[in-house]
Amino acid sequence: MSRVRKLAVADVASSWLVPVWPAPANVRAVVTTRAGPGLAQNSPFGFNVGVHCGDDPDAVARNREFLQAALTLPSVPRWLRQVHGTQVVHVDSPRPNPAPFAGEGARRVDGGDATGEADAAVTRTPGVVLAIQTADCLPVLFCADDGSEIAAAHAGWRGLVAGVLDATVTAMHTPRANILAWLGPAIAAKSYEVGDEVRGAFIAHEATAAAAFTAARTGHWQCDLYALARQRLHAAGVTRMFGGGFDTFTDPRLHSFRRDAAHSGRMASLVWMAQALG
Repeated sequence: MSRVRKLAVADVASSWLVPVWPAPANVRAVVTTRAGPGLAQNSPFGFNVGVHCGDDPDAVARNREFLQAALTLPSVPRWLRQVHGTQVVHVDSPRPNPAPFAGEGARRVDGGDATGEADAAVTRTPGVVLAIQTADCLPVLFCADDGSEIAAAHAGWRGLVAGVLDATVTAMHTPRANILAWLGPAIAAKSYEVGDEVRGAFIAHEATAAAAFTAARTGHWQCDLYALARQRLHAAGVTRMFGGGFDTFTDPRLHSFRRDAAHSGRMASLVWMAQALG
C-alpha cells in the first residue's frame, strides 16, 4: 500500500461520492464509482470492487488495496455475501489490516464474503468498516445522531419487499427517532421497468406502495425504489432520511447491471466510525 498516495475523504469527492447528511463528525461515509482516483483502469469494468461479476481477481484485489489506502480506512471493510435477503449481522471487531503484499503474485481476494451471508450489518465499534456492494440496487447507510452506532443495508426490490430495511432498524440499539438514513445511488424509476409480480408483491404488503409504480406498458411498471425505501423506513419509525435522486442506469459515473450486463462492476458504499466517543 505504500506505493498508493493516501487521500483524505474530501480529496476523493470529485471522483467518488461523499454523502450529504447531518451525520456526527466521527461518522464517515463514501461511495466508490467507476472512476478510481489516481488509478487508471483499462478495463470495461472500470473501478470495481466486486469479485463475483467476471472481472480479473487481481484487478479487484488492486482496487480494494487502493480503496483502503486512499481513504486511510481504519480496518479492512466487512464485505458481505449478499443474497437479496433480510439477514443482518452484528460486527463487534474490526478485521485486521493484512500484511503488505509481496508482489503481484501474492495478491489475493477473500471471496468478498468474509463476514458471511447477509444483506445488512450493524456495529457500535469504532474502526469497523461496513461495506455494501451495488450496481442498481439501493444501498442505505444508517447512523445514530450521537455517533454511537452505524449500519448499512443492501436493498434491491426483493430485499425491500422482504423487509431488509425494517430488519436493519430493528437490529440497531439506537431509538428510531435518533436514526439518520442516507439513500445511495440506485436505478431510478424512469430507468427501472418491472412486471406485475413485483408491483403485486409490494402492494400485498402495503396498499400504499402502489404510489411508487407508474404504468409503462401492459403488465409492466416503472418502479421507484427510493419511494419504496422511504415508505418502509417511515413505517419502521425512521423519519430522518437523506440522499436519493441518483440513476445508476443513466449516470456514466456509476455501475449499472441493467446498462452494462456482463461488464458491470460493483460500487462500494462504506460507513465507519473514525474514533471512540467521549
